[in-house]
Amino acid sequence: MIALSSASQGNDFTEQKNIENMLITEKKNQDVATFGAGCFWCVEAIFQDLKGVTDVVSGYSGGQVKNPTYAEVCTGNTGHAEVCQIHFDPQIISYKELLNVFWRTHDPTTLNRQGADVGTQYRSVIFYHNEEQRKLAEESKRETDRSGLYKKPLVTEITAFEQFYPAEEYHQDYFNQNPNQPYCQFNIDPKVKKFRKQFKEIIR
Repeated sequence: MIALSSASQGNDFTEQKNIENMLITEKKNQDVATFGAGCFWCVEAIFQDLKGVTDVVSGYSGGQVKNPTYAEVCTGNTGHAEVCQIHFDPQIISYKELLNVFWRTHDPTTLNRQGADVGTQYRSVIFYHNEEQRKLAEESKRETDRSGLYKKPLVTEITAFEQFYPAEEYHQDYFNQNPNQPYCQFNIDPKVKKFRKQFKEIIR
């Protein structure tokens, strides 16, 4: 994944988005899911299309460096994965339904890569926020493994959520803002079209 800009927006944007996300969740009584499935531009484009999802924020989780920049995460040395934090209304769409979309919109059998995007930052990972999410994620993984959907075993990491750092502002809503960018045209657009056809009952 190649960004059009490498300029960091700084900690102010991270703090602002953290506050906004807390208000979204608290005021609207919503739940949060955090998934990594390769390039966060792709993940964001998929999940923001679902009914019941009110906000999707691209960012970084699972690493050791505080307030990492995109350039730092791309080195693979911070331990972070590119993830999306998904705010959703459980009265409209359930966490289990989000998991179903997660398993079917990326390849959870490839370790530390999705297509041409290679590195630990692109790993398949579910960061659960509570015990219920952990149980649902593990059960969903077992069911998907047994279903025969994939011939190879799933390598998706399921681990406790600790910290989320919103990515720089130019990464947010990337596909919608940059539909003619080559990565979007050749990688994200075909994936989104396939997703919309497969999940037409639950998209907006």
